[in-house]
Amino acid sequence: MGERRVVSNLGVYVYGAGAISLGVSGLTWRDFATNWQRVGPAVPHREALAIIAAIYELAAGAAIIWPRTRQAGAAMLTVLYAIFTSLWVVQAVRVPRVYDGWGNVFEELSLTIAGVVVFAWAASADSVWARRRTWISRLYGICPISFGVDHFVYLSGAATFVPKWIPPGGKFWVVTTAVCFLLAAAAILSGILAAQAARLLAAMILGFHILIWVPKLVGAPNMHFMWSANSVSLALVGAAWVVADAIEHKPTASSQ
Repeated sequence: MGERRVVSNLGVYVYGAGAISLGVSGLTWRDFATNWQRVGPAVPHREALAIIAAIYELAAGAAIIWPRTRQAGAAMLTVLYAIFTSLWVVQAVRVPRVYDGWGNVFEELSLTIAGVVVFAWAASADSVWARRRTWISRLYGICPISFGVDHFVYLSGAATFVPKWIPPGGKFWVVTTAVCFLLAAAAILSGILAAQAARLLAAMILGFHILIWVPKLVGAPNMHFMWSANSVSLALVGAAWVVADAIEHKPTASSQ
C-alpha cells in the first residue's frame, strides 16, 4: 500500500526536485533563475536576495517531499512562484503587445497553481481545500493555452530548439506540440479525460526536458542560463504531473 502511495504522489517529488534544483543553481551562481525569475539588476541587494530565495527554494523543495511538512512546503512554493508571476504580470502589462511577457506569466502561474494543488492534496480529506482540489487542478488548464499560443507566435524561433536529427523538421513539431497543448487545455478545463490529458502533457514537457534542455546543459555546463532552464523545465514537468495525479486520485486520509 505504501508503494502505491509513493507512485501516485510521484509528481510531488518531481515538483519538489525542481525547486531543489532551482535552489542549488541559485546558490551556485548567486543569482535568480535567468529569464524566468524576473528580478532586475537595479534591485537593491539583488545578490543577497537571490541567495535567500535559493535557500528558501531548497527548504521548500525538501519540505514538500516529506508528508508531514508537505503542506508547509507547498505553501512556501506557492507564495514564491506567485511573486515571480506578479513580476512578470507587471512586465506583460507594461508591454502588452510582446507575447513573451504573457508566456512567462503563465509559466510561473502553472508552478503557482501546482503549489496550491499540492497544498490542497496535503490537507485533511474533509477540509475545504481537499474538496476543491479537483477544481483547483482544472484551473491549471488555462496555462497550456498560453504554452500553445507561445509556440505559434514564436514558431520560427522555437523550431530551432528541435533537434535536427528528429524528422520531419522543427516547424512540424512546434505546430504539433502547440496543438497538443491546446487539446490538453481543453481536456483539463472541461474535465473530459482530464487526468489522461494532464499525464500526457507532463510526458510531453518531460520530452522537451530530455531532448532539448539536458543536451544543451551537457554542451554548455558552465552557463547559468542552462542550469536555470533545466531547473525550471523540471519544475514544469512536476507541475503538470502533480495536476494529473491530483485529478486521478481522490483525497484520502492516508495521503497525509
